[in-house]
Order: sequence, then structure tokens, then C-alpha cells
Amino acid sequence: MTVSRAVELDGHIIDSGTLQTCFTTIMEQGGTFEVESFDIGKSETEESYARLSVRADTEDELKAIIHELHQNGANPIDPKDATLEPAPADQVVPTGFYSTTNHPTDVRVDGEWIPVERNEMDCAVVVERTPAGARATARVLNAIEADDHVVVGETGVRVKPPERPRDSSGAFGFMQGGVSSERPSQSTIAKIADAIIETKSSGGKVLAVCGPALIHSGAREALARLVRTGYIDMLSAGNGFAVHDIERDRYGTSLGMNTETLDHPRSGHKHHIYALSEVIRAGSIPNAVAEGLIDSGVMYECVTNDVPYVLAGSIRDDGPLPDTITDTIEAQNAIREQAHQADMVLMLSTLLHSVAVGNCLPSTTRVVCVDINPATVTQLLDRGSDQAVGMVTDIGTFVPMLAEQICE
Repeated sequence: MTVSRAVELDGHIIDSGTLQTCFTTIMEQGGTFEVESFDIGKSETEESYARLSVRADTEDELKAIIHELHQNGANPIDPKDATLEPAPADQVVPTGFYSTTNHPTDVRVDGEWIPVERNEMDCAVVVERTPAGARATARVLNAIEADDHVVVGETGVRVKPPERPRDSSGAFGFMQGGVSSERPSQSTIAKIADAIIETKSSGGKVLAVCGPALIHSGAREALARLVRTGYIDMLSAGNGFAVHDIERDRYGTSLGMNTETLDHPRSGHKHHIYALSEVIRAGSIPNAVAEGLIDSGVMYECVTNDVPYVLAGSIRDDGPLPDTITDTIEAQNAIREQAHQADMVLMLSTLLHSVAVGNCLPSTTRVVCVDINPATVTQLLDRGSDQAVGMVTDIGTFVPMLAEQICE
């Protein structure tokens, strides 16, 4: 005796690999399927449609399969309204609440599909009824308030993963996800430069997520140039990135090493502490810039060009700088605000910040992750940011080449 349920997929489900993914998911979880209807799009713009009858031995097994299919954009036939239950207390969600993906999502309320606003992965969906109509918003668990109407289960929830275009030409055509150290660096960097220019020309915003290795590798001046010329709209980093940048300005070193001669000056290991103390004494990075203590570098260009930055603290920070957000929840919220404003994100040689920002991004945001360590890009993809394209290369080479392509 088996149980079954019908699901449907539409869009560019062949080109995007969605249909094959669903077939594989069903078989790997011990289920079977029958294709009841399959209409194939016959042009670059025409979409395809498939209706599947999914079978399993038990209701629990079928439910697990349908859950996985749902995450990949397969939705039940004849949907019902979403189930809403009140949150029992602040920061407490009902049992069985719907946990979001980072894909565009709709929920069905009062017979109508409404988009989930500010969507990102690992959130709950809260529905509010207003005079203007129902509204659905993704909220992290610590933002849930008692009696919020939270979506429970997957009934009345529709997910639409971004599709891979058939036409891969254009500035964004290369962004098909994945990671490789064998892509031709110069041509790939040229395409990334074109994508940034296209983003800016269409009124979009570019967020740079940076690690200290960028300063240490000698790419500081190139990134500062991108900020100064208006191609970077926001910066997200840690305390260490800003400290190294300021140390380079004050003492010509990063982590005590001269980034041009590669020499280690006497007492150079103290330079970052000296730089920290000077900014702390001034009260903030903007104050230090105003006093003339800092007159070059990435943080200098951010201050002088009104480019907002978020410096998120960690347990290992020296200092930290007065500008560094040391409260974890406050830092998450600041990162989240930046992430939802970004149309394109450059993740430059930082594992922890790349994953942190990636978790806040909807899957429709274009992401380029660059690191000499392929594990950084792989972990980002494994954590759900499968829209990211990865480049395994030296950040000290990548950023200057990128700046040269954009600003030439």
C-alpha cells in the first residue's frame, strides 16, 4: 500500500536542472514518481511545465520527500491557505513552523498569494493583516514577538528558485554558480567588472565583504580606488580588516609587515595596537579622519565618500575599534540591513563574513566569492548560497586587476 501526492513545476526547469534535481531527490529518498504531464518550452523565453505523482510507502516518507521537493520549487496541486498559529512568547515560534529558504517565496492568505518580504534562509514567516491587505515578512527567531501569526507547515507556501537563463550572454551570463580554480582569471575578472558596471548603471548597489588578508596581500589601494570612484556602495568587514587598513596608513605595515618590501620593521608587531589606541583616543574612525590621523586607505575613502560600513566584532578582536559592533545581535541586524540593500556582493578573502552575509542574502542577489582557499567558496555554497560563483585565486592579484578593468 502506497500513498501519493501530485506536485507541479514550471519555468525553465530543464535548463536550470530543477527537474533532474527533483527526480534524483525522489529516488534517493526511496520514493517513486510518474510524470503525468510534461510540456516543454520550445524557445529561449518559453517556459516548461511538469506535473508529477510522487509515491512512497508511508505518509511520513512521502512528507519528507515533498519537503525536499518543495525546497526546489515543486509545489502541491490545488494549494490551500497557509496555516497560521500565534507565537506563544517573544522569540518563541510554534512547533512545526515553516523555516524559509533564501529563494523567492509566496504564502497563500485568504485565497491570494502574497510575496514574503525581506526573505532570507532560516527564518519564520509572519503574516500581518492590515487595512491595505495581508502582508508576509521573514523574521529571524529573535525578532518574533508573542502572538505574531506564524506560518506553520508547508501548506500554502510556494517557493521559486532562481532559474538559469538559456541565453548565457551578457555581463551576468557567467554567473552560473560553482567554484573552479581553472577558469581563465583575466577573462573572468573582465566579466565580473562588466557585471559591477552593469549593476551600477542600472541603479543597483554593490556590497564588498572583506577580510584582513586583502590588506595584508597588498590589495588595499585598489579597493580604496573602487570605493573612491563609486563602484563600492557598502562595506562589511570585521575589526581586523579596519585595524590592518589603518595600520597600513599610519605605519606602512599590515600585521607588522611592510606590504611593499615584505620587510618586518623592528617592533612592527606592535603597530596594530598603536593604530588601535590612536583611533580609540580620537573616539571613532571618522574623528580620526577629521583630525588628520588617517588620510588614506579603504576606511578613509568610506568616511570621505559617505560609504556606509559595518564592522562586526568577534571574540578574538584586539581593542576593538570604537566603530566595531560588539553586540552579536546588533551586528547581525546591521549586516542584514546591508544585505537586503545589495544587488551584487563581492566576498573577498573571508570565510566567516562570507558565510554570515551569505546567510542573509536572498538567492536573487548576485554573489562573487574570491579566495585562495577553495574551501571558503565551497562552504559558502554548501550553506545554501548556491547562487554564488567562486574564483580560487590570490586576492592580492584579483582586486588590482578588477580595479584596473573597471576604472581604466
